Amino acid sequence: MESTKRTVTCGDLRKSDVGKTVILNGWVSRTRDLGGLIFIRLRDRYGITQVMVGDNASDEVKKIAAGLKSEYCIAVEGVVNARSEKDINSDMPTGEIEVEAKDIKIFTVSQELPFSIEEVRQKDGTLVIPNEDLRLKYRYLDLRRDPMQQNIILRSQVTFATREYLTEKGFLEIETPTFIKSTPEGARDYLVPSRVHPGKFYSLPQSPQLYKQLLMVSGFDKYFQIARCYRDEDARGDRQPEFTQIDMEMSFVERDDVLNLTEGLMGHIFKETMNVTLPEHFQRIAYDDAIELYGTDKPELRFDMKMQDAAFMADLGTFQAFKDAVAVLPDEKGGSLSGGSVKSLVVPGMAESYSRKKIEELEAVAKIYKAKGLAWMRIGENREVTSPIAKFFSEEEMTAILDRMNAEAGDLLLFVADKNSVVFDALGQVRLEVARRLDLLNNNEYKMLWVTEFPMFEKDDETGELKAMHHPFTHPKEEDIPLLDTEPEKVKADAYDIVLNGVELGGGSIRIHERELQAKMFKALGLSDEEAHEKFGFLTDAFRFGAPPHGGMGIGLDRLVMQMLGAATLRDVVAYPKVQNMTELMTSCPSGVDTVQLEELGLAVLPSRLKNELAMLKDAI
Repeated sequence: MESTKRTVTCGDLRKSDVGKTVILNGWVSRTRDLGGLIFIRLRDRYGITQVMVGDNASDEVKKIAAGLKSEYCIAVEGVVNARSEKDINSDMPTGEIEVEAKDIKIFTVSQELPFSIEEVRQKDGTLVIPNEDLRLKYRYLDLRRDPMQQNIILRSQVTFATREYLTEKGFLEIETPTFIKSTPEGARDYLVPSRVHPGKFYSLPQSPQLYKQLLMVSGFDKYFQIARCYRDEDARGDRQPEFTQIDMEMSFVERDDVLNLTEGLMGHIFKETMNVTLPEHFQRIAYDDAIELYGTDKPELRFDMKMQDAAFMADLGTFQAFKDAVAVLPDEKGGSLSGGSVKSLVVPGMAESYSRKKIEELEAVAKIYKAKGLAWMRIGENREVTSPIAKFFSEEEMTAILDRMNAEAGDLLLFVADKNSVVFDALGQVRLEVARRLDLLNNNEYKMLWVTEFPMFEKDDETGELKAMHHPFTHPKEEDIPLLDTEPEKVKADAYDIVLNGVELGGGSIRIHERELQAKMFKALGLSDEEAHEKFGFLTDAFRFGAPPHGGMGIGLDRLVMQMLGAATLRDVVAYPKVQNMTELMTSCPSGVDTVQLEELGLAVLPSRLKNELAMLKDAI
């Protein structure tokens, strides 16, 4: 062929194209040799076209076609023919046509593949998914697989829809720096040593937080960015060390302005990319209510089954575990998770079908989250109770318990009693496990939720000191500002998180824009004036020159796409992800560097022996 440049893609051709001469480029999906006829499924990211090599082809073309193997990259020139009625493949958009090859050129051949690019199913129809580590080692091949291509295409469409909507609303896309001053925001910073300034370091941004606030001071009242962010924390299925955030900030707004804008954005994204219509406004729940009813600040609302307060049972009967839990006093800085309680779940209609073994499996889940056990009651046909703890309550007390719990015949009751933090965690996870086991989660349902009224502070697990639950630039609720000096643990933040199907997509807040209030916040967090100025002086100095009230939020793009697809892990929606130990299997990153590079930066890698000795010396000091 004179030119190998494609004229159409493998997803373009339809019956209306019959008779046209076209050039296709792509990868050989598979071939079938039927003696006089050879059929080639040619694939690119747009689709699949069937190519036919028949009697009219030259001997050279027949020879090339006979030698083709999976994943050879080729060009095909040919004429579009209509398939006969019986040969139409209704599962393919191009299934009404095929291309009769006049010429074939092989760009490159492919060696034997480490796994199949094409979908493989067992005899029972079960989809065979290649080993994940193998997929990640050969990620460029994994990304040829149709499921991965569709994931990455959706991600691109979500990004485009975001830009489309926000630009239409008057937002400006403004890039903020990637090398910044280290201003810890909760997780560890990734540090980059400076060659020009020996002994000094840049930090990679955990978010564009301070720069976008400074943009508001600069007069850019509507900012957004598809921002790359970095946090040096352990990887999980829903977390990567580097991630992408839909980042927004607005001036002269109140909380509801930000929430309404975000609801519009989410509605636009879902409609444009998946043809899914979301409610105009999302459900809202206060943080304390979310914890009390669901045991978490990111509730899964695709099923009901709220947690109920069963602390009253400590005043009934003689079951000591309930009495001991309720007797736990709240500690001074524990906030809403402090103290002890008894909580219950009523699982409708599961008394008979949920065996003792299944209940023990749920108890094992509760124990992962530090619960000492999982008490239970089965409610019989006539509301009789079967339970190891039934003996601790009189018949009248048991009737009162069932009435209080609104429990019906056939229901299963589950209880956790302990410190509040344990009760909410453990029973909240049991609730989710029950939903999974009973198949209550509809993957085609999207339940959006706002969680509001967050505590301003939470207790650090290691030091016991107060730290900002969101970040120290969050504005307190106006009515709680006087409590900053006296009872900071009671202060509520003007903050909000957006949750989809039990996963936090992101969050934001109305920000502090008053210099004096920001100083008060730093003081509540234990920062001296000198420390505060050293770390954040550039921000508070800017507040001296007419800072507008402002607020915004960030939404995790990776998590959003993951939830839209119902994917199990972020690795399925990120082109080149890291694994659990923070390595990238394809390139063996991170890797060592030359001594010369280290010397230029004034760095040296200490042998393990020296590191251990330094650690011992530090401990001794």
